[in-house]
This record gives sequence, structure tokens and C-alpha cells, in this order.
Amino acid sequence: MTAEAWRFRARRALAARFPEGLRRNGDDATHYIVCGGDPLAYRLVNELLAAGGTRVTVIVPPRRRSDTADIAAIRGIRVLRAERVDGAALRSAGLDTAEALALMHPDDVANLHAALCAQEVNPRVRLVIRMYNTRLAEGVRRLFADCAVLSDAAMAAPTFAAAALGEVAPARFRVSGRTLMVARRSDVPPGDVLCGLAVTGELNRPEELPADQERADLVLAEGADRPSGAVIAARRLVRQRLRRRPLVVLLNGLRAVFNRKLGLALLIALGIVVVAGAVLSRSAHLGAWDSIYVTLLTAIGGADADQNGSLVDQVAQVGLTVGGLALIPLITAVVVDAVVNARLAVAAGQLRIPRQDHVVVVGLGNVGTRVVRHLHELGVEVVAIDKDPGARGVPTVRQLRIPLITADAAREETLRLASVRSCQALVIMSTDDLSNLQAALTTRSMRPDLRIVIRLFDGDFADRVQRAFQIDISRSVSYLAAPAFAAKMLGREVLATIPVDRHVLLVAQVPVAPGSPLDGAEVRAASRPGDVRVIGLIRFGEPRPHWSPPTALRIDAQDRLIVVARRAGLSWLQHQGEAPAAPAGEPATGG
Repeated sequence: MTAEAWRFRARRALAARFPEGLRRNGDDATHYIVCGGDPLAYRLVNELLAAGGTRVTVIVPPRRRSDTADIAAIRGIRVLRAERVDGAALRSAGLDTAEALALMHPDDVANLHAALCAQEVNPRVRLVIRMYNTRLAEGVRRLFADCAVLSDAAMAAPTFAAAALGEVAPARFRVSGRTLMVARRSDVPPGDVLCGLAVTGELNRPEELPADQERADLVLAEGADRPSGAVIAARRLVRQRLRRRPLVVLLNGLRAVFNRKLGLALLIALGIVVVAGAVLSRSAHLGAWDSIYVTLLTAIGGADADQNGSLVDQVAQVGLTVGGLALIPLITAVVVDAVVNARLAVAAGQLRIPRQDHVVVVGLGNVGTRVVRHLHELGVEVVAIDKDPGARGVPTVRQLRIPLITADAAREETLRLASVRSCQALVIMSTDDLSNLQAALTTRSMRPDLRIVIRLFDGDFADRVQRAFQIDISRSVSYLAAPAFAAKMLGREVLATIPVDRHVLLVAQVPVAPGSPLDGAEVRAASRPGDVRVIGLIRFGEPRPHWSPPTALRIDAQDRLIVVARRAGLSWLQHQGEAPAAPAGEPATGG
């Protein structure tokens, strides 16, 4: 059992023995504090309330953003408003009695400052901190004794990247020396399948943990030497790019740097020269080389008037001379314009080279930047769009030399500039649902068959949008990340999270306390179809788990169950594994 789990059980025992020291006003619910008012904080509060037996206090900024849900409208919570989270605000929220504190602001420095203040008020409180900077997160994790540092962007980005490539959300993790991964059943040998996760036939309505595991097309399997579906898809795109004909690539590059109007004028002048030269050559019965020689010299140097020639020859001579006069300055103008455009594009980071089978990412905030980096690491070509030249991810895309378009993605000319007609997918990642929908609809009108992955906060709205406008995939960062944050606050031993459409399954270890309902029960008693499934049993004192244990196998005290579960199923199983509460005035047992 991990140190975090032992601390959690010790606190539960202390709460049972000395309730007056950890509770007040006769409230026996566990107290949690959440700081933040954005969609992730909103979803986290709902996760905590759904766990049951909790009392939640939320510290929110005085001014709420109009494009986010009002966290104060959630029933059953206490709301405090503060300009900044400092010692005074935390004391007002009751940090001295809190089990855990979640710092959910999108500002890393503000969250670190609040964590330092919290340690002064209550050094024993469990901290769950949201951070974008992974390097800073490692240092912060070592700074505090009981602290979990998570990044919602890092958790969500691989899911959006996989959706853009048409693959299942990647989830690869190690449990007791074994590497497990999520895959389609058709992609893995039957002997490598550990359990069925979901039936995903109906859009956005998966049947999770079905009673008949053979029906599940999404499975948990051995994945030590097997690349994920996203990696395979990325490799396929790279091979397609390498197989492209060099001439096609060259023509696409020329189209990008040349001005269309100048190019059209040059083609007209060149056409006049060719037609007039052909007429003169035919009239004079010249060979191939002589025709080219006479045509070029006449076009470049002019021609002597031939009054004895036929009318056709004279008209052709005039056309050839006029075309030649226009041809030289047009060639010069086209070359100069192309060089200037290319240099300006490189300087501005806007490489306007038409691409094929690339992915267009709109929005360079925290999550969008992670998606761009993840796709780039997979070897997929990316074009980035953001209307804000100072967006957080702009330095990253410039560093990676990724084409950047600074414009409104809802405009057709912006999407055309990003070569959306030949791209593999469009991923829309801004934080404004309305702007995201506008960009998606504009793209759908340009290319009805394109795969579109859109970020939307509201789940019901996302489902309706997906059905009404044929948007392929909608995802919510808060839906994907909130269960992991909630699990850390509740002291659960969560090993991994598995996204399934807009839902999340949790892989966790559940200890069995002496005297609990699971002590002496069979494995089948710890599983419930649709809620929780046991995939491993770790006997007390044994280093290795028994994978896929028989349902009739007996569970003993101090064993640990490895399970895949929904949030409600994991809460139920943890209660089943806890020692019965001691009567008032008697010390708690177990642990």
C-alpha cells in the first residue's frame, strides 16, 4: 500500500476516534476546499459531491467569466469570493478542518503561492495542485509532504490527438510490473486481452463494463511491445508523405509563394509568345530548334518589320513582340514577389505552403499547445491557427517551426490558407464554445467529409451539436481530467484514467480492511456489471498480483483489488473494503 493510502486510512481512523477534532457544528461529512471558478473546478465540485459524505467549500474570483458555468449555482456547497487565495481566505474557508485542498486556477504561480499559504495554515492538509509547467510541477511535488500535482492539459492532449487521427484515446500504464494499454479488440490477439471495457457502437453512448465482456470492442490488453493506435496512424501518415511525388510537392510549393494575379498575367504573356512563335515557325517551315531559337530572340530583342510577309505572319510578329515586351518584366515581378512573400512568411512564422494529410489545430491555449506538441512528436504535420498573436502556445509553435496563421478560424479564407481542403482533420481547442462551433460549421460547409474534433464544455450541448451538425467527435477537457483530480482529493489509489468517448473509467487499487464486507467474500462480490470489474488480486505479502482471478476466489483481509471502475462503482467498492465504523466512544479498529 502506498504512503498516500496509509495517510488517508490513518486520517479516517482519527476522524472516527476524535470527531470533535476534525469536524465542527456536528457535521460528520468530510470537508474539501476547491479554489477556482473555471469549467474544471466546476466539474471537480460535482465529482466530490457525487462521492457522497462530503462537504465542499469553493473559493471563487469576485468576477465570473460570462462563457463559463456559474459554480455558485451548484446546490449544497459553500461559496466564498476572494480576489486572491491567501492565508486569510483559506482560514475563512475552514482549512483547519479540511481533508484536502484543490488549487485549480490556470495560473501556476498563483497556485504555488496559495499552496505555500495553505501549509502555514494547516501543514497536514492534502494538496491537489493544477499546473501546466511540468518541470515546475516536479519541484512542487517534492516541496510538500502530501501533495499531488496534475496537469489537465497533459491528460487531455493525447485524447484529442488520437481523435484527430481516428484512433481510440491512448492509455498506457504499468501495474505491478505489467504494461497495459487500451486498444480495439480487433487490433490485439485474443490471448492478450485482460478485460472488456466498453461497447462503443452508439455514438457518445458507450456501454461501459458490460456483463458479457466478449461484446466489448474496446479492451484492456497487454501492451509491452505494441505501439498505440495513434502511433500506428501517425506512422501511416508519415509514409504517405514520403511517397508523394516530388513534382507534386514542387508544384504545391510554387503555388504557395507565387501571387495568383501575377502568375495569371505571366501565363497569358507566355501563351501569346508561344502561339505567335508557333505561327511564324510554321509559316517559315522551321525545325524544332530553329523555331525555339527564332521565337526567343524575337520575343526578347524585338523583330524587323517584314512588309512583304503575309497578314498572318505580320500579326504573329506583332503579337510575339508585344508578348516579349510584357514577358520580361512579368518574370521579374513574379520572382521578386515570391522572394518577398517567402521571406515575410518565414519572419512572421506563417509558412503558407499547401499541405496534405496534415492536422489543423485551432487555439493555442494550454491544451491546444499540448495537442500541437503531441502531434509533432508523433511525426504528424501540423498547421496552427490562433487569432491572438500573444497566445500562450505561439512561442512553442515558432520553436518547433510549425506553420502559424494569426487570424480568425471562423473565416473561410483563414481555413483555406491552412489548406483545410487537403488536411487529415481539424482540431478546435479554444475555450469559447460559440467560437469553436462557428469554426466547425464553416469548415463543414467547405468540406463535408472532414473529421472534426471540437472542444465543448457542456456535455448535453456537445451531444446535440454532434448529432445536429454531423460533428464527428466532441470532447471536454474538464470531463477527461476532473475524475483524476477528484480521486486524488478523496485519497483513492488511482493508477490510470481511461477516456471512453465523453466518459472516464478509473483503474485503481482498493485495500480490503479486516472486518469489512469484502473480508472473506468471493471476487464476484467485488464486481458489478456496468460499474466495477476486478482485473487483479494482490495477496497480502505477495509481490505479484493474480491477474483475471476466478470469480469464486476468496478475498482475505489486507489483500488489494485491482479494478477498472466508473466513479460511482469505485466509491461503492471502497466503502465495501472499509472496516465498519466504530460505535461512539469506542476506538476504531483496522488498518
